[in-house]
Amino acid sequence: MKKSIILCSMFTMFIAVTAFAAPVTTLSSDRGIAVSVGTKETYIEGKINPKTTIGYEYLDRDTNGHQNDFYAKYNLAGSNIQAIGGYRNHMHNQSDSLYGGLAVSAPSILGFQPYASYVKGSNFGEAQIGVNFSIAMGVGVNVNYHNYVPDNGSTEHGLGAGVTFKF
Repeated sequence: MKKSIILCSMFTMFIAVTAFAAPVTTLSSDRGIAVSVGTKETYIEGKINPKTTIGYEYLDRDTNGHQNDFYAKYNLAGSNIQAIGGYRNHMHNQSDSLYGGLAVSAPSILGFQPYASYVKGSNFGEAQIGVNFSIAMGVGVNVNYHNYVPDNGSTEHGLGAGVTFKF
């Protein structure tokens, strides 16, 4: 089982398809840290109190270079509605940007949890819809569609996938 998880995460890390932002994850008190490797991004986030999660994400965009994303999520209504705020830097042909947005996720049904998110910064807008599927013991997969629209540069959109590990 461990070998399968490691091979799956290694495979996912090296697939070259369109980049996407961090999926909307729901962390509980018994699983307070999430690490994810996706098609062109990697992130780690952790709960700092029952309502607040902070994180870092590395994005490797096709035409907009690599980006660093430092963010916080605050639970507004349970963990199903979250306010998102952050700072993104190394944006190609643009200055660094503060951003804010909202994420909405449905309750988990049979391990599936659909979600949608939108963030807007001074230099970009980004929307995402997707579904998280919990496999077992803190391991899950994510499939999503995203649309990243920078003020200067090429729009990126497409399907993405990733593996998430919750501790």
